[in-house]
Amino acid sequence: MTDDYKPCFDLFVGIDWSGAKGPRQPGLSVFAAGPGQDAPERISPPEGRYWSRQAILDYLRDESAHKSVLAGIDFAFAYPVTDENSIHCGYFPGYTNSPETAHDLWALIDRVNEDRPDFYGGGIWDHPELAAYYNAPGRRRGAAFVSRRRLTEKLAKNVKSPSPTFNCVGPAGVGTGSLAGMRALHQLSALAYIWPFDNSETASRSLHLVEIFPSYYFALAGINAVNGAHGQRENINQALAHFGSAPVCADFQANGPDHDEADALVSAAALRWFAVQPDMWSVPSDARAEGWIFGVKSAKP
Repeated sequence: MTDDYKPCFDLFVGIDWSGAKGPRQPGLSVFAAGPGQDAPERISPPEGRYWSRQAILDYLRDESAHKSVLAGIDFAFAYPVTDENSIHCGYFPGYTNSPETAHDLWALIDRVNEDRPDFYGGGIWDHPELAAYYNAPGRRRGAAFVSRRRLTEKLAKNVKSPSPTFNCVGPAGVGTGSLAGMRALHQLSALAYIWPFDNSETASRSLHLVEIFPSYYFALAGINAVNGAHGQRENINQALAHFGSAPVCADFQANGPDHDEADALVSAAALRWFAVQPDMWSVPSDARAEGWIFGVKSAKP
């Protein structure tokens, strides 16, 4: 993407994601904001108390049918392509059929889990070869599991360090969400411009998808998002102010198992803030394979 790329959007959508098994998840949350400074607003699921992953994709399709939408989703869009010594090794080092592009990676994850409903991606932990790369639930730490990091994660750790993308265990087990997310990206790939993987030919599409890291945004605003601190209204408003947004109303409460709504809310404001900064769209060439956390500044050659 060129250094002067700066698209304009009608809607900014922050999505706190979940890879848990089941059709509807309390950890899924959606907030949206228009241009300007108004605080992002809660978007309720079309039916029931909780969102499903399919309903979120349907919402993005519907909104982008008549608006230009920038949506950020909280999961790693791809895996590292270098080893712990920064030597190129591909997504699955040593695996004969390791995909060469992110689109191929998403197709592989979807294919391995094709019998799992609701975009669940945990079927890969039973794969005879690919399971070796994951730290999976049930004390199934694969022989090839290594704490590899993407370039964007190495840069982000100066503010807030992300968890390894192949780790699927515990509170820091972001890998489960990424597996479900990659299946969702595979479904949306014909509709959306998925940054920074896609060619400029698809940049005219009305739906742009980027990877977000809510804890990073809170940290930029001086808030350590642990032990529920990010769910406190004064901290939410501090983060919103950092990203040029008006505060939430006095009776706002962030719902979700881990105040997930606070993550989606602040992320929507951060998307709006970063989107008008051309340098945020300019990332190193390796990002075409690994992805990039939107808002992390790069030292692009």
